[in-house]
Amino acid sequence: MPLQTRESFVDVLIVGAGPAGLMCGNAIAVAGGVNVRIIDQRPSKISVGHADGLQPRTIEVLQSYGLAERLLREGSQLHMCAFYNPSQTGGIELTARAPDISERTARFPFKLALYQSAIEDAFIDSMAHHNLRVDRPVKPLTIELSRDQEHLRSLSSYPVKVTLARLDATIDTEKLEVVHAKYVVGADGAHSWVRKALGITMDGDQTNYVWGVVDMVPDTNFPDIRNRAAIHSKNGSLMIIPREHDKVRLYVQLSEKDVVDPETGRVSKTKWNPEKILEVARKSLHPFYISPLADIEWWTIYMIGQRVASRFSVEDRVFIAGDACHTHSPKAGQGMNASMNDTHNLAWKIAQVVRGWADPSILRTYESERRKYAKDLIDFDKRYATLFSGKPRTSDNQDGVSHEEFFKAFETAGSFMSGIGLRYGPSVIVNAKHQSCAENLIVGQRMLPQVFVRAADARPVEIHDLLPADARFKIIVFLGSMEEESRLAEINALANELGSPTGFLRRYSMDGQTSSPMFDLITIVAGKKEKFNYLSVPLVFRPHWSKVLLDDTDATGRKGGGAYERFGICSNSITFVIVRPDGYVGMVAPATASRDVNEYFTSFLTLRHCSS
Repeated sequence: MPLQTRESFVDVLIVGAGPAGLMCGNAIAVAGGVNVRIIDQRPSKISVGHADGLQPRTIEVLQSYGLAERLLREGSQLHMCAFYNPSQTGGIELTARAPDISERTARFPFKLALYQSAIEDAFIDSMAHHNLRVDRPVKPLTIELSRDQEHLRSLSSYPVKVTLARLDATIDTEKLEVVHAKYVVGADGAHSWVRKALGITMDGDQTNYVWGVVDMVPDTNFPDIRNRAAIHSKNGSLMIIPREHDKVRLYVQLSEKDVVDPETGRVSKTKWNPEKILEVARKSLHPFYISPLADIEWWTIYMIGQRVASRFSVEDRVFIAGDACHTHSPKAGQGMNASMNDTHNLAWKIAQVVRGWADPSILRTYESERRKYAKDLIDFDKRYATLFSGKPRTSDNQDGVSHEEFFKAFETAGSFMSGIGLRYGPSVIVNAKHQSCAENLIVGQRMLPQVFVRAADARPVEIHDLLPADARFKIIVFLGSMEEESRLAEINALANELGSPTGFLRRYSMDGQTSSPMFDLITIVAGKKEKFNYLSVPLVFRPHWSKVLLDDTDATGRKGGGAYERFGICSNSITFVIVRPDGYVGMVAPATASRDVNEYFTSFLTLRHCSS
């Protein structure tokens, strides 16, 4: 009698437990109400090496999940970047130092260096609080996606069938399992099984740039060992990244002919070891010396590839994310950051569709938003990697890369590298029709950080901390000044409108109440803490006492204030700022355009009562 293969059903199956997969699993678990499973074929998580840097925007994103404070304690903050170039004496010399982050709106104006395993640990611990754990070692064997359009459109169907093999099974009946899933997310790395199984191609090129990487605790007289350092020498380029616990990471440019196997065209590590990489590093660092104080923790060699997947989804049921859909050099520190922000973008959309809050059409915005970003990233990486890997300009090589050329690229790319400058284009969830009513809160970009004062207790609060990544839209209502009697009538009229059955707060609520699991409402008044009575705000605008804020300084006079002017919002009118669950501004609108706000939500939310 043939053995019966086990079968199971799941809303979302995530393949791969690296940064992209763990971000996705944690985000969906935090949202709640979704049956999610995450698998990985490795018997245990990585312990050393791999990615090692978080950009300012990624730190903001992690803060929205309550994870940043832990990582800030553990990591090494990079505030300055030092630039070294060839000297007249044959070695290298300091050319300039500059802030590592030039983006002035960053809440965390620095990069954070920390090994990938510590970042994964933060996700794993967070998921455990929501009863989600990585199932390992489990390997996918086959994936089948239904071709029945009715099956694909039905929200109750499970159109994806994945056969899994448990690699540590000792009993035949436990070896195989068939999982029926509503959605599958392939976050399984650059050699993605999911991508290959679906026939998705990677478009782009392999460069001739080869780099070695070494992690160690250094003994050195190099004065900028605790700053990020970009070094161009006649021997080649070198980047130094200070790490946690006195460690550093060296990115060392190697010669292609010494590393690439001529028969396969691939990097071969057989003739290399970390000591050889260090030999090259020492030549590039001359006249300074560097040696490891203890055993080298981790090392690798890689050739830069710059590719983007031809598509990021199939039938809006199977998605790929992270290295599975884009690969590039690590010089700009984007790899892990881009990967996690892929699934930060995707997870809330899947959660809303599974819970019946949003129409499945919202899922199409994942590919339109993140594939465009990936293509922009590759274009940027091609320019940046070429400059970084190019020979420096010297008296003997006038065609080389000058310090001025590299430094200008570093400065102009700051907004892109930090992640702060990312702007999503127009879509059903990005509507810039009324941009002029809040001209400095750019629709499609992330909500700007700003300190406000809570009206009830004068406590300063950062607005980002009131925008958790919990799958809810945040409705920020800038009521303006409430001192004039003429304005109170306008404010009360809007309160009545929003509290009516036709207002969006009740259209998407439970049992017709103004409180909704779909929205979180925050009110900001242009008033003074010494005089303002928060109970004067109509009840619909104060769902909780902590959600009424003042655009004023704190008791010390050092924090907060000036937000209306900074954001370009008039204090004599009412302005809506709609922030998506991932922290990006989806729409701004004056109160007089409340019909447009209703239409914005109607375009992608389900017109029935939400279930929790």
